[in-house]
Amino acid sequence: MDSHLIVLGLLLVFAIAHSGLAALRPWGEERMGARLYRVLFALVSIPLAVVLIIYFFNHRYDGWQLWQVQTVPGIPILVWVLSAISFLFLYPATFNLLEIAAIQKPQVHLYETGIVRITRHPQFIGQIIWCIAHTLWIGSSFTLVTSIGLILHHLFAVWHGDRRWRNRYGEAFTAVEARTSVIPFLAIWQGRQTLQWQEFLRPAYLGVVLFIFLLWYSHPLLMQATSQVNW
Repeated sequence: MDSHLIVLGLLLVFAIAHSGLAALRPWGEERMGARLYRVLFALVSIPLAVVLIIYFFNHRYDGWQLWQVQTVPGIPILVWVLSAISFLFLYPATFNLLEIAAIQKPQVHLYETGIVRITRHPQFIGQIIWCIAHTLWIGSSFTLVTSIGLILHHLFAVWHGDRRWRNRYGEAFTAVEARTSVIPFLAIWQGRQTLQWQEFLRPAYLGVVLFIFLLWYSHPLLMQATSQVNW
């Protein structure tokens, strides 16, 4: 089967599992407890994500080469800068690592601080920036198809996330929704929101910055490791 179709299939399976388990969270937590449900969520989502990441790495140059700009001056640093910015959006969306690991009781938080002042859905924006950077760098039809699939999934997640917050928090979410925007800086530009730079001085953002530098140095090793998997 063509690798383009396979990656779309993997994306669809991941999207159904990830978004489906998110939708079932109130039902599952009521019957299993918040910690056990978080463990179940991780046991399903993480292996699917790992399979998807490995498959993408190993087939990223499949299909047609639509453009080749890797030797163009300025492109390598542009791609790395965009990638770094994407992680700043992707990972500070959830601050409490103890909840992610189910050490503390996982909860649904309605944030309106830090990067959420810039965009209510930072993971969506981070994924778009990541896709732009990697599609620009690789330039293959496989990477373009993968990026389109990822963005569509996160676009659905924007609607799905807002719907779950609205059902859970009601008027409290409606108020936050009115003061924030999905499009970065739109609410700030319209005067509905203001940036509080001191809110970015917290360990979560420092951790992401350290992760970016670690990824910079380990990226070749990651490529080498995934190439050993014959998928």
